[in-house]
Amino acid sequence: MAGKLQAYRAKRDFEKTREPGDDAPVASSDRLRFVIQKHDATRLHYDLRLELDGVFKSWAVTKGPSLDPHDKRLAVEVEDHPLAYGDFEGTIPKGEYGGGTVQLWDRGFWKPEGKLSAHRQFEKGDLKFTLEGDRLHGSFVLVRMRNDRDGGKRTNWLLIKHRDEHAIDGNGEAVLKTDTSVASGRTMAAIAAGKGRSPKPFLLAESVLAPDAEWDSRKRLAAKRLAAKPRRGEATSPRKREARAAEMPSFIAPQLSRSVERPANGDDWVHEIKFDGYRIQMRIEAGKVTLKTRKGLDWTAKFRAIAKAAEGFPNAIIDGEIVAFDSRGSPDFAALQAAISEGKTQDLVFFAFDMLFDAEIDLRKQTLRERKEQLKAYLDAHADGVVLRYVEHFETGGDAVLRSACKLSLEGIVSKAVDAPYVSGRSDTWTKAKCRAGHEVVIGGWSTTAGRFRSLLVGVNRGSHFVYIGRVGTGYSASKVERLLPRLKAVAAKTSPFTGAGAPKREPGVTWLKPELVAEIEFAGWTGDGMVRQAAFKGLREDKPAEEVETELPADPEETATPEPRPARSRDRGGKVDVMGVGISHPDKALWPNAGDDRPVSKQDLAEYFAAVGEWMLPHIKGRPCSLVRAPDGIDGEMFFQRHAGMGTSNLFELVRVFGDKKPYLQIDRIEALAAAAQIGGIELHPWNCAPGDPEVPGRLVFDLDPGPGVSFGDVIDAAKQMRERLEALGLTSFCKTTGGKGLHVVAPLAPGKRSKVDWPAAKDFARRVCADLASEEPSRYVVNMAKRLRNGRIFLDYLRNDRMATAVAPLSPRARPGAHASMPLTWSQVKSGLDPSRFTVRTLPGLLKKTGAWEGYDDAAGSIADAIKKLGKRAEAA
Repeated sequence: MAGKLQAYRAKRDFEKTREPGDDAPVASSDRLRFVIQKHDATRLHYDLRLELDGVFKSWAVTKGPSLDPHDKRLAVEVEDHPLAYGDFEGTIPKGEYGGGTVQLWDRGFWKPEGKLSAHRQFEKGDLKFTLEGDRLHGSFVLVRMRNDRDGGKRTNWLLIKHRDEHAIDGNGEAVLKTDTSVASGRTMAAIAAGKGRSPKPFLLAESVLAPDAEWDSRKRLAAKRLAAKPRRGEATSPRKREARAAEMPSFIAPQLSRSVERPANGDDWVHEIKFDGYRIQMRIEAGKVTLKTRKGLDWTAKFRAIAKAAEGFPNAIIDGEIVAFDSRGSPDFAALQAAISEGKTQDLVFFAFDMLFDAEIDLRKQTLRERKEQLKAYLDAHADGVVLRYVEHFETGGDAVLRSACKLSLEGIVSKAVDAPYVSGRSDTWTKAKCRAGHEVVIGGWSTTAGRFRSLLVGVNRGSHFVYIGRVGTGYSASKVERLLPRLKAVAAKTSPFTGAGAPKREPGVTWLKPELVAEIEFAGWTGDGMVRQAAFKGLREDKPAEEVETELPADPEETATPEPRPARSRDRGGKVDVMGVGISHPDKALWPNAGDDRPVSKQDLAEYFAAVGEWMLPHIKGRPCSLVRAPDGIDGEMFFQRHAGMGTSNLFELVRVFGDKKPYLQIDRIEALAAAAQIGGIELHPWNCAPGDPEVPGRLVFDLDPGPGVSFGDVIDAAKQMRERLEALGLTSFCKTTGGKGLHVVAPLAPGKRSKVDWPAAKDFARRVCADLASEEPSRYVVNMAKRLRNGRIFLDYLRNDRMATAVAPLSPRARPGAHASMPLTWSQVKSGLDPSRFTVRTLPGLLKKTGAWEGYDDAAGSIADAIKKLGKRAEAA
């Protein structure tokens, strides 16, 4: 080591410079580290340093790194630096070697690519590597040049970005515009002036989750880092200046997360690991600590070790979660329950993720980012990092963070809007996405066999109903049953609490309960009728009220790459197939004789089709009553139209009440419900065209172009283009799709903020007038009267889809017709001569959907129907 750093020592006078010597202590790491220092010396440049053989191999990159693969940056090899240099930020005195300002611009971990070792690649002059830093990510290469420009005194290399998901074509140097330190948040000017805080050391214990992270059971923290990008600056934000002194309340109702199937991926969101524990609010006043549950119950006595760890801290209110760990160091709710029951809570950990008060300052109106910065500073100054720990966040896309969490068998992630204030109650600025097929349920009864405890009967809240979702028959040790039975007997009831379709009947040995106790379960998936399969009891949750327990869906294991992902389908002993966790009985039953390929399309094929396209389809049907065309015995058997829920309706469907109708309508709000539709032979989906969640308000206009006998498809294409032009002239953007039959649909989304005064009759009348105007101009081609005798050689402009209870076939919905065709969304460039709707089938459409940009920007294109009605009226007056 001494020989490697001889050149480094020879160039420096350590009595004059604050640069570290080669004997400075450095934290150990099982990964190779890198730093990039912005260095304003004789000329501004960036120093790239890669850890190898106990030192930093170093290059001076004259123009700084670029994310554009076309840019080749000159990188001059310089002397090896000690690893302690990775924490150096400050000024080197003028006249000394490298005199000027040094900023820690980026740092993280690197690893070599390819089969050759890093040493061999370095020797060959072709070092390929991946960076996982705060600012730079992805694949790079350092290529040694054959001829040195300065006569061989130094070795010149080229630093080049490889093409990958992090590459940027053009303006690749834009990343260099950020002039803040990743370690201290200081600008170059602040560092030169000696202002601001010192940089945080680059210690392994401070790193967090990575895409290939490993859970460190000793530290209970992720031992590797997923690219996080702190945006810290010195300027006080307007929100911080608005902070006011206030008396700390005794309790603040917590902010709650809304359950989503996929996390947000925008730059204005950050993501935290979802711990499987108890939500706790820590209040510290005059050195005394109080710990309260989300319902405001004082649980300080249950967690004395945690309360003691915060004794004497400055006044604060901190939001967090108390967690127990299993033998592998992973959060374990069952272990937490056992620790509380047995009074052995000394090894529990409080993970802090938000700060509501700092001394007498109310922080709730500040942004999440500002609150977390203050929380981090508070814990760094007072906590030991063992019992009380700060929850790091990640700014990488939510999907990537969720995949990492699922690989580690964690519960999931919580995504939070970085610029949002703290709001008590459930809001859209905090969401949660789960990995595990776990669920919170409300206990509605329990059963015995021969006098011995057998199972729990459980349910969830869906609208006004407490819906039965099955039995939990495993996970009970003798000690668990002993603790559980007194709690069950205390809330016994005379009648069943379950309501809605599928509620269980009383049977011998069943005791009904008031729906008050909340349990945590794990289960293998859903049955076709919406029951949990293979459910196991984990413990009671005393921190959550029963009225808040609704259906939560885990992330799709196929998408999140869990360690042992459940396959898209699996056949059990009874001949059923599991698709998206839903059991499909008689999976080989043919629903279509063929899909244009002389092969039958089975019930299993339909379920897998819905699994493949469901994520795209769901936003266009969610929140709207949806009718089904069912063909339980295939399209050659009996078919019927189902609007309402009936006996045996799967609990995976939502039930929605519509004014004027006593029976509840079906609604599909989750992808698993599509598999449940396939299970009952639900081939076609026909949603209302209302606004999501509001059946009384128009949410889109649908113009059905239905050709009569003797009309070519080319004429239908021309009609769609004309309809598009007319709608554009009225200020409405439209989209096109095939109907799955011989026609086309032109669809215009309506803006939610501008449609409240337009009711269904007005929307229908507007659609009628648009169609009538077109038909009056070309009566030989178009007709608005649906009488068959008038449709020969003409296209029926069907405006009747735009009525309160009218429906239109959903995008991507199959049709119950020969050929297994489906309604395919199109780009307008596809709506031209040669378009063949018959090529879009349940077999071909999933692959085609991956390659198309159809309907991109649909939500952003929503227009005002009120404005369109006014424009149409002015045109009529002018005519």
